[in-house]
Amino acid sequence: MAKRTVNFVCQACGAVSSRWQGKCDACGAWNSIAEETSPLVSAPAAQRPGRKGRLVALETLAGGSADAPRTPSGIHELDRVTGGGFVRGSVILIGGDPGIGKSTLLIQAAAAMAGRGEGVVYISGEEATGQVRLRAERLGLAGAKVALAAETNVEDILATLSDGPPPRLAVIDSIQTMWTDAVESAPGTVAQVRGSAQALIRYAKTSGAAVILVGHVTKDGQIAGPRVVEHMVDAVLSFEGEGGHHFRILRALKNRFGPTDEIGVFEMTGKGLAEVANPSELFLSERDLGAPGTAVFAGMEGTRPLLVEIQALVAPSPLGTPRRAVVGWDANRLAMVIAVLEAHCGVRLGSHDVYLNVAGGLRIGEPAADLAAAAALVSSLAGAPLPADAVYFGEVSLSGAIRPVAHAAARLKEAMKLGFKRAVCPEGGRDPVEPGLALSPTGALAGLVADIAAQAPRRERQEDPRRERQEDPRRERQEDPRRERTGDPRRERTGDPRRERTEPPRRENLERPPAVTSRRQDG
Repeated sequence: MAKRTVNFVCQACGAVSSRWQGKCDACGAWNSIAEETSPLVSAPAAQRPGRKGRLVALETLAGGSADAPRTPSGIHELDRVTGGGFVRGSVILIGGDPGIGKSTLLIQAAAAMAGRGEGVVYISGEEATGQVRLRAERLGLAGAKVALAAETNVEDILATLSDGPPPRLAVIDSIQTMWTDAVESAPGTVAQVRGSAQALIRYAKTSGAAVILVGHVTKDGQIAGPRVVEHMVDAVLSFEGEGGHHFRILRALKNRFGPTDEIGVFEMTGKGLAEVANPSELFLSERDLGAPGTAVFAGMEGTRPLLVEIQALVAPSPLGTPRRAVVGWDANRLAMVIAVLEAHCGVRLGSHDVYLNVAGGLRIGEPAADLAAAAALVSSLAGAPLPADAVYFGEVSLSGAIRPVAHAAARLKEAMKLGFKRAVCPEGGRDPVEPGLALSPTGALAGLVADIAAQAPRRERQEDPRRERQEDPRRERQEDPRRERTGDPRRERTGDPRRERTEPPRRENLERPPAVTSRRQDG
């Protein structure tokens, strides 16, 4: 007889348990276990008549292969991240914080494709069609021939898409609002998200239409829903950005048809997202050239060289445990660099607060930023500004040595293009040197620290008004004329308080009183 089974599923990772518990054993999330009822379960599979399998044609690796057909989106930065455009029949999952600009980016891409005569369908599960139309008008895209619909039922959406020729692109905003009749649970649950994604992926593979799924993110920055959805789709894109900055970064976390380390940079304007052709100029704009504690790092994001400013502030700490704060970089890498500076370079930071920031809100993950971070820390501690026309890159090892990094030629070429004249880099590089760019190879971090410390301003004694009056404060206490005018008889006799304390007592102080002396004489 058919029966229903009750399972407890984690809403964060999709792990299934037989009972409710406050913390998920799989991912460690708290209060994420929800009760879900599975569909009716009939007789065991062994007792049901099974469908006879069919033969599947097999191919060899030696056979001819053609590149997957792609459809350019019309936005160069988006095409760079996806590997040249949307592959037909692929499914892309894009996530980001609320209000970061996911819907704005997809509307602009849909309008650009529709302007070339491509069939595009935009289905919103969070807004009405009138609200989507208002956003398009604000972006100046009211005349784009994009088909709109406001629907959350997956079966109705698939029936609409299957009625007629398949579109070249279908946007689902968002996957957390979709629900399917095949799953008996509320929309947004793990089972509904997984079932809806499976149905949409099946449609994309059979029809050849590219499908983009918009996903919400949790407070930890992870895409909400089961992790199995990220494994099912062909590409996972992350749209990043800080609330106080006007630019956004599109990063590929997974891509079956292209590189996974590419980024696209956009600038949020009043008319939508604008592409940034040269991100280095954006990140280096409005630099304070004369301030200590700033270093320009020549980094790499995928195949694109990127120059960014690293800012450091080292200040005496009034606390027993100094603070270590970092924004845009790995806190563990900062702790390692500080330990190397103290152990091998003699830089004492144990009683100082250390703050490190990557200008512009960019997040750096490669270890080549170690050298730039160390230079910024030493510059802030010594109060010595670094050269404004120098860039830094190199990995710092635990022994204090500077290790080479990849793509040094591309880093140097980008620095030369932006007008930099000097590069502090590791030794032993075999890449060709750009003409007009002076290299300063560094084999050990201690050498760079010594060079920065040599440029620190020297404090003259004449700057202190107390030192204009006396050269040694201890000598002042011994020769203060005011103490001579006090008329102290001890000072007149000895002239030195230490001598006064060590002088033997006078003889008259040791004589006996007269009464005692006369009594002994009488006896």
